[in-house]
Amino acid sequence: MNYFEIFMMSFSALRENKLRTLLTMLAIVVGVFAIIASVTAVNVLDTYFNNTLNVMGGSVLTVAKYPNVRVGNSDEYRNRKNITFDDYENLTERARLARTISPWETFNYTEVLFEDKKTEPNMRVRGSNEYFLNNNSFEIEDGRNFLPDDIQYARKVAIIGEDVRKVLFKNVNSVGKYIQIDGQTYSVIATLKAKGTTLGQTNDNIIVIPYTTGIQVYGGGDRDILIQVSAPTMTLIPETMDELIGLMRTIRKVPPDKKNDFEINSNNSLKGVFENFTNYLYIFGFVVGGIALLGAGIGVMNIMLVSVTERTKEIGIRKAIGATKSAITRQFLTEAVFICQIGGFIGLIVGVLVGNILAIVMESQVVFPWGAAVGGIVGLTFVGLLFGVFPAIKAARLDPIESLRYE
Repeated sequence: MNYFEIFMMSFSALRENKLRTLLTMLAIVVGVFAIIASVTAVNVLDTYFNNTLNVMGGSVLTVAKYPNVRVGNSDEYRNRKNITFDDYENLTERARLARTISPWETFNYTEVLFEDKKTEPNMRVRGSNEYFLNNNSFEIEDGRNFLPDDIQYARKVAIIGEDVRKVLFKNVNSVGKYIQIDGQTYSVIATLKAKGTTLGQTNDNIIVIPYTTGIQVYGGGDRDILIQVSAPTMTLIPETMDELIGLMRTIRKVPPDKKNDFEINSNNSLKGVFENFTNYLYIFGFVVGGIALLGAGIGVMNIMLVSVTERTKEIGIRKAIGATKSAITRQFLTEAVFICQIGGFIGLIVGVLVGNILAIVMESQVVFPWGAAVGGIVGLTFVGLLFGVFPAIKAARLDPIESLRYE
């Protein structure tokens, strides 16, 4: 008997017991779904994280009052002194390893006006210097970057994001035009390429002005700011971080026996938090899926044992006309594997679809977990063989004479 005939006979036998077969496959579907959905969701998050982490450049460190992720009581951080523009200027004078250093302060959320048009009142007025765009992976669409003189002389010039441009200058070249922000007039010197969203927040509702201009207009030399420092290369990040820690402790007069009263945040620290979260998601999916698959395997074995009992006479007839033990064994093993593979295929498709709902919600790239899919096919074949071998052997060992008498 060839494998095609065995397959067709297995399919026919399972079709005759639809309800029992469907209930058994349901457990397999649930198990595979739990694993594939969790793996797909993690892959979506991983893709999204890697694609959007370039909000900061890959080699950029951020000096801040608060850590990226706060756990527990935050009074320790709240009671720290602010990171100020004076800290930034002192650090700029002393740093040697840093390639570029830029301050980061959001002075206001407000509306922007041009002639008779105006934006929503949620545009971020951010103050920085000529290194801000590079440190945050922004690209200029049209115009020029800040010049050192723009910063030194606190000129009222502005670089606008795509959200501002498309409202105020939809069909007009914005460079050289004058916009109104909080009663002040600024000359637009550049527009930025659209950058999209990060964690559901747009990166394009931004107006960047010289930080010196921001201090003059909004005040606040003692504001709590961020300082972004670009290391010369990825390999020199640890050395740059060590230099930053030493300089900031000196600038802020931190005693030798005291902890840092500031944080040095990096992409790696964000990645560590992300990986801890995704590890829990993996574990949850595999635990739930493993339990469901164990139950499914036992269900497969039970349905095959019942099938052997119900088909005892059929087995006797097949043996009487020459079917060998190996042929009987192959048939029942094929049925067990067939149930597992069909249930696994359904669980795979549903798991991928549900996992990618996250990609749609987060506006990220749709993914397909090829490794988990291939592993699932191999694993379910093993489950079918493992839990189908006992019923198959039992069927193969039936005595043909006794089987023909069975009613």
